[in-house]
Amino acid sequence: MTQSSEREAVWLTQAKYDELKAELEHLRGPGRQEVVDKVSAARDEGDLKENGGYHAAREELGKIDGRIAQLEDMLRRVQVGEVADDGVVEPGMVVKYRFVGDDEEETFLLGAREMKGADDQIEVYSPQSPLGSAIHGKKVGDTVEYQAPNGSQLKVEILDATPYSG
Repeated sequence: MTQSSEREAVWLTQAKYDELKAELEHLRGPGRQEVVDKVSAARDEGDLKENGGYHAAREELGKIDGRIAQLEDMLRRVQVGEVADDGVVEPGMVVKYRFVGDDEEETFLLGAREMKGADDQIEVYSPQSPLGSAIHGKKVGDTVEYQAPNGSQLKVEILDATPYSG
């Protein structure tokens, strides 16, 4: 099953794109070099079997390389811009919904978790998640049914969809 390129795109605001691009530049350059230097210095200390500093530095380098790969992939698929405020659910929208038969309303951001600021309390669901996939392209007022990861069928009503402003 292949997904359309629209569903694979990662929606970001221009500000978040710039922030992630700067993080990538830093990690590729001075950030990674600093850790490479730590690995080299620890290697020079001698016996690698019992060299905790060496193993910690190698682990840190692995994490940086993983983050670089993640950012490169994300920025390769990025869609930067503002979302139209037309009530259609798409990445970059804050969606308010409720399960049919329940009075409690829930809200989430449809998009990449990187969109969420450190002080944001909003949940983030990807467009590829079961709920995200079910409501993508639907409109305020629509009721949709989807299969939850546990196999149960759930029905939700879309109450509101507005562009994320965080």
